[in-house]
Amino acid sequence: MDEVRTRIAPSPTGAPHIGTAYIALHNYAFAKSRGGKFLLRIEDTDRARSTLESEAQILRALRWMGLQWDEGPDVGGPHGPYRQSERTELYRARTQQLLKSGHAYRCFCTREQLDELRALQTARGEPPGYDGRCRKLATAEADGRASRGEEFVVRLKMPRAGEAYKEVWGEDVDNEDTTLTPGISGFFDGIRKEKVAFENRGVDDQVLLKADGFPTYHLANVVDDHEMRITHVMRGEEWISSTPKHIRLYQAFGWTPPRFMHLPLLRNSDKSKISKRKNPTSLSWFQARGYCRPATVNFLALMGYSRADGRELFDLGELVAGYDAARLSTTAPIFDFAKLDRFNTHYLVHMDRVAFGAYQEDALHALLDYLGPLLPLVQERSRMRTDLDRWTSFLFEREPRYVEPAFRAVGLDAELADKALKLVAKELERAPVIPAQTCREILDRVAEKLLFPANSLYMLVRVAVMFEQESLPLFEVLEFLGPDLVGRRLKEAAAFLRQRAPAGKKE
Repeated sequence: MDEVRTRIAPSPTGAPHIGTAYIALHNYAFAKSRGGKFLLRIEDTDRARSTLESEAQILRALRWMGLQWDEGPDVGGPHGPYRQSERTELYRARTQQLLKSGHAYRCFCTREQLDELRALQTARGEPPGYDGRCRKLATAEADGRASRGEEFVVRLKMPRAGEAYKEVWGEDVDNEDTTLTPGISGFFDGIRKEKVAFENRGVDDQVLLKADGFPTYHLANVVDDHEMRITHVMRGEEWISSTPKHIRLYQAFGWTPPRFMHLPLLRNSDKSKISKRKNPTSLSWFQARGYCRPATVNFLALMGYSRADGRELFDLGELVAGYDAARLSTTAPIFDFAKLDRFNTHYLVHMDRVAFGAYQEDALHALLDYLGPLLPLVQERSRMRTDLDRWTSFLFEREPRYVEPAFRAVGLDAELADKALKLVAKELERAPVIPAQTCREILDRVAEKLLFPANSLYMLVRVAVMFEQESLPLFEVLEFLGPDLVGRRLKEAAAFLRQRAPAGKKE
């Protein structure tokens, strides 16, 4: 078989996600255990949210994990460039190839038409999806409308309900399954060790090229994986439903697809998908919190994976040396913070003095880097080194540490405070980001609506989010934490107050 090549392809739209580190670690171990190459590609076609700062954070975080990529935006390689924003001409050329071969078509439907279609489908109880109305346009008509400047997107022609669609990739590439099942699309999943099948009628004609000329994830992903010679796509199971579209693209281009392996998603203790609405998800948070590299790597390696010898404690080198993809599980791994804490304690206790000193320096640097815009505010209030912990400990509390006196000092009864916290949470969660000035305006509107002093509401939210009356500036902290975490803490505070409401009091 050809050289094994895997990749991790994060989007630089925020802090490096712990799930990205988990997927990257398994891609790295799989490739290196087989003497292959591990690539890093930046998927930055979301022009509104992608930033170079986020890209730099991702690269630093993955290097902190001990991962070294053979090809990437910072190290180069024979298949670059490795940023999708620098490959747009390639995607456009490939789109023209699909239009010419008849595997794609221009769609001129307006946003209003698509909204109307979705509303109609919802009213009928049908699953939302594009109905293919522009698929019927003659090529000459579509070319003419495009040449006159009419805005369009390019969509992939998916198989229709009755069409046979070749299933691909058995366990052995030389034994490709050529079964034809009318109306069914499928692929072999290397972790599930079985075919995953979909009815064609449930897969709509995916947009490949947006109206601004930039590709969607689906087109760029397939083109890049082919051009970069990726042999195995190891990614989260949330992409299973997109795989038929990707295979269809490979077939439209006449390319051989890679093998697909879908890793189970990290889960909270309640089995919900791990997200910042319930738990910290930024790898930077884990570094700043003081989790050391070997503990973090060891813990993530065991997510959905077990060693044949049953050992739970091992380093990155041992993971690579003994990595066996057959031991990957489809069972959703629970992100057990208690276990991670035990691992961290083990590794810290067994470090030599030099390593422990380096860890302390590394953790402090990570903390200062994580604090970013809050650091000057901490500095203004600091008198001793230990004041850093005093002013920032609320950032690393996974469970709220509320006390009744702090809320009583605000001067609002539990019922009114509960109502205010819920209303603020609802307002804040409507926005993807919450600049400090926006936070102030939202709180002022809520205070006016509930007819009580704004300062009282400020203090209530301060205690709900930072647990104390004396803290860093409120609005800057709300902006730093973001709407998800702020909303969660406001709801937790409301629940705390309801539990302590006088008996018989209406909520």
